[in-house]
Amino acid sequence: MTTAPSISAEDSAALTRRVTVFSVVTAAVLVAVKLAVWTGSHSVALLASLADSGLDLVAALATFFAVRYAVAPPDAEHRYGHGKAEAFASLFQGGLVFASAALIGREAIVDVMHPHPLRQGVWAVAAMVVSTLMTGALVAAQTRVLRRTSSVAVSGDRAHYVADLASNLVALAGVAAATWLGVHGLDPLAALAVAALLLWGAIGVFRDASNQLLDRELDPEARNRIVELVSRDPRVIGVHQLRTRAAGPFVHMQMHVDLDPDLTLAVAHEMIVEAERRVLEDFPSADIIIHADPRGQAEPHGGAFAETASAGA
Repeated sequence: MTTAPSISAEDSAALTRRVTVFSVVTAAVLVAVKLAVWTGSHSVALLASLADSGLDLVAALATFFAVRYAVAPPDAEHRYGHGKAEAFASLFQGGLVFASAALIGREAIVDVMHPHPLRQGVWAVAAMVVSTLMTGALVAAQTRVLRRTSSVAVSGDRAHYVADLASNLVALAGVAAATWLGVHGLDPLAALAVAALLLWGAIGVFRDASNQLLDRELDPEARNRIVELVSRDPRVIGVHQLRTRAAGPFVHMQMHVDLDPDLTLAVAHEMIVEAERRVLEDFPSADIIIHADPRGQAEPHGGAFAETASAGA
């Protein structure tokens, strides 16, 4: 299930902007460090990590621009806003991860068949240590942001860097073994392990992005909370046909509420506005549509997703 943002769209945008800048800077620094060391060591595990970091930089730049476009206000062509730009960025990230895994796997297989000793292995180990520390710091920052937002782009970026963190540790083990133990076969084997970890991470990125692109419902806890907030007014007799979906930093929800048919239109309108305000306290980035039904007198609604006897909250 998809989770809902817990803060306003403005605050979410500010947090995601900052962490995406950190991501771009981290990827750029790691590419420079690994490239400099690889030219002297020719470690295939380090090359695998370098290729991954290069694609990290491209993915980080895509996320950097996507989270900014996602918070652009609705326009004449996009009445629901641009939030799904984050999901498209995640799909792009997933494709780059798969490409990175394929490149790494090919280089590792070649090196398994034709192993060669490392040169300047100590520098290679140092590069991997720096990479591991910087990646760990970035993952920690992204984790803090995701505790307060539901940015699928940052989530995809974090999933990528979590896989990177694991792959850095694997590559570090392979390079260290080749440098200090003379076990050169572990270097390409470590690269193969990196490729497998990246493939696993890519699957998670694709899954999260597809949840938003296919308009998957919010998780049951969030849906139950919405119903509870709307029903807090005792004059709301029932809530049904609740539909929710997330789009980047925003969440869209629509529902029907049963009201006393003897209420005036003005009173019913006031009740619905109050219900929207209660929901917005917990879901500040929500776009809400509430349709009022006179209890016992409402006709079944038609349309492509017509209400049925089994439909409910």
